[in-house]
Amino acid sequence: MADELDTPHPALAGPAGTHLAPCTPLEPPAEPDPVRIDSTASLLAIVPYLLGFEPANSMVVIGTHPCTGQVMLTLRYDLPDPPDPQDAAGITAHAIGILTGQHARSAFAAGYGPGRLVTPLAAALRAAAPSAGLEMREILRVQDKRYWSCLRTGHDGGVAGGTPFSTASHLATALLTAGGPRVLAGREELAAAVAALGGEAGEAMARATRRAEQHAARLIRQAAESGQKAPARRLVADAGLDAVARAIGRYRRSGRPVTGPEAAWLTVELRDLRVRDDAWARMDPAHTAAHLRLWTDLTRRARPGYVPAPASLLAFVAWQSGDGALANVALDRALADDPQYSMAMLLRQVISSGAPPSMARLPMTPEQVADSYGEGEDDAGSDAGAISPEREDPGSSGRHGPPHPAAGAPNPD
Repeated sequence: MADELDTPHPALAGPAGTHLAPCTPLEPPAEPDPVRIDSTASLLAIVPYLLGFEPANSMVVIGTHPCTGQVMLTLRYDLPDPPDPQDAAGITAHAIGILTGQHARSAFAAGYGPGRLVTPLAAALRAAAPSAGLEMREILRVQDKRYWSCLRTGHDGGVAGGTPFSTASHLATALLTAGGPRVLAGREELAAAVAALGGEAGEAMARATRRAEQHAARLIRQAAESGQKAPARRLVADAGLDAVARAIGRYRRSGRPVTGPEAAWLTVELRDLRVRDDAWARMDPAHTAAHLRLWTDLTRRARPGYVPAPASLLAFVAWQSGDGALANVALDRALADDPQYSMAMLLRQVISSGAPPSMARLPMTPEQVADSYGEGEDDAGSDAGAISPEREDPGSSGRHGPPHPAAGAPNPD
């Protein structure tokens, strides 16, 4: 099964099989979104904007605020195929647990796909909601620009051919189009936006990365041969700290993208946990747009073996900004490159639990990160090396790295 918590407008929304992405903050926004779900038409109109893409083979569940009726959070699940009662029960339990945990007392659901896939999950939601104190105000099946109510009729149907609909002229569509990014054709288009560069650009990045590796190795060798007191890796890490800090400042000031050789050097240096954690500590939400551009650029340019750090930082910033879909596709990329990368595993766990973006607090300051890496750790293993991959025990907190990003925050469940 696939669970994904996706975010409401203005963010986009997204692992494959059974995945989750972040949701909206628990607390009502300072300036409430004027769009409410008050009809079937408005529900159908806003779903693509809540997700950021046109859903397919998905069950979308939307929790609304008990007082204002405004959207609180949006969850998207892959439809189990083939249908399986245990998968339907698991998705239903997860959705209801997140909704009630975030104090949503009413919800809407729309299943996008054929009846044989949507109906079992719709029936499970309809049956389980009342005992949890959750009012399902509507459950739809949607396919080929037609919808069927699975709530009023108690089954997939009502009208044999469904009811045709168009959202192009709906007021909600106009409001959301004016205030947010365009709706993508599907989650695949979103994934493509963070996919590795291919063709000539990808080959150029591979060459640049090899040169960056050689440069890092040369610096280590020269430092070791010079007899300097400071450990060789520490000197290389210092160069990485400076390079990453300058790149962050550059994207904040001008947005001018890094060059291929610069990107290669940054991705190589970010494999040092000291460098990555310093970058993590600098993710001030006041500069979210700049940070999203930076980590997207580096995630796309990173070659195999160097993807997890920039992709995980992209996921954190996306979650921080309320963009659940982007957070999940970034984590997909990180974990595809290294399934045991602890930062990506941690973020997936936190995000999948329904933790809202308000919990994406910076765990440390850059100064605290520096203090956490004592002199005695500089030669304490390959995970501190500038050109060595992270190798932390996924079952532990790891020797390095900031604490849990939601440390000290209440459990959303």
